[in-house]
Amino acid sequence: MSAAHCPAILVAAPASGQGKTTLACALARLHARQGRRVRVFKCGPDFLDPYWLTLASGAPVHQLDLWMTGEADCAQRLHDAALEADLIIVEGVMGLFDGQPSAADLAQRFDLPVLAVIDASAMAGTFGALAWGLQHYREGLRFAGVLANRVASEGHAAMLQDGLRDPAQWQGGLMRSAAFTLPERHLGLVMSDEMDDAMPRLDAAADALAGTKLGKMAAHDLQAWSVAFEAPAQAVQATDPQALQGQTIAVARDAAFCFLYAANLDCLQALGARLVYFSPLADAGLPECDALWLPGGYPELHAAGIAGNTRMQASIAAHVKAGKPVWAECGGMMALFETLTTVDGTAHAMWGILPGSVTMQKRLAALGPQQLEVAGGALRGHTFHYSTCATPLQAVGRTRAAPGRTLRGDGEALYVSRSVRASYFHAWFASSPDTAARLFLKESP
Repeated sequence: MSAAHCPAILVAAPASGQGKTTLACALARLHARQGRRVRVFKCGPDFLDPYWLTLASGAPVHQLDLWMTGEADCAQRLHDAALEADLIIVEGVMGLFDGQPSAADLAQRFDLPVLAVIDASAMAGTFGALAWGLQHYREGLRFAGVLANRVASEGHAAMLQDGLRDPAQWQGGLMRSAAFTLPERHLGLVMSDEMDDAMPRLDAAADALAGTKLGKMAAHDLQAWSVAFEAPAQAVQATDPQALQGQTIAVARDAAFCFLYAANLDCLQALGARLVYFSPLADAGLPECDALWLPGGYPELHAAGIAGNTRMQASIAAHVKAGKPVWAECGGMMALFETLTTVDGTAHAMWGILPGSVTMQKRLAALGPQQLEVAGGALRGHTFHYSTCATPLQAVGRTRAAPGRTLRGDGEALYVSRSVRASYFHAWFASSPDTAARLFLKESP
């Protein structure tokens, strides 16, 4: 298969919190408003940034990770996007060279030009040193320039630009503004659909970017970022369209249960499943279904609502009593325990399907890419949570660290109780579709 050519850019930074998501959203929104077909990807296992990136681009956002999703999966998604898009934007993760694999590894593998964004709010000449280091730290990276974020004034911008060894690398500066600041909380950005002014914030960011050198790039200018995306040399693991044929899976999706990879939903449908969505907060019970998926999210922010919906609790209990499968990830598992204690010490009754309790804490409890052997196969994914659980259940398995990584402690537990499988682990279903399918099928007697 021949290569697909398309302008593409990877938005990177020297660290987290520099403004990668703001810039990626502004760039996507600016070009989408101009009638271009923009496809955006997120580097690494992230649920929250894609909400904003999807809103900005008007298209689904998938993850790219050389380990979790796999090199062939990345190549296929980029190739497919290049066939239909006018511009591909990849938002990096953490700092450009952080992680294993890093955003730099992804950029180098696919020859993506790197656009650096640096929070310049408390610096002047050092801005140039950071830009130089990002550009030259590793040989072989294409560098598309640097943009200063949270700039105080035009005079400040001039100082920053003067600090660059190569003035041609200057892509402009975004002034500090509350109009397009994206709010955060303990697990990352606040989701776009929780905010009434999400789109006006993105438009404000796009308007600000339009005044920069970067924002003034026309269609012909984008060709400087052109990348030849080859189809994967190794075929992406095929799904069996009959594996879940005839199965209806109920998927929790609301403000409390919202950590869903779009690719995971696609994978289940490719396996033949019919997906129906429901809200554990607002609905009186489960829809008619053969299996249940409780994804992660923010049960700790909605503990009172979960506790108050006793009809939903009874419906889930009846589902489990009937022996129908349940896969619960992180926040979904937390809601299955008997109690959840929030940071302020308030204990809330949960669904009581699993014995034990969950306690929120102010410090991160676990973070990192991992894999879990479950249902006769191995799924890749990650973990990221601020709570701990205490349960008499014995773990039937535990996650292992991704290659090159080490675990703090014993890894995430996999709990099995009746028809329920539950873990803090977030799975990437496409890493092993057959394994993912078995999570939602009744075990043979």
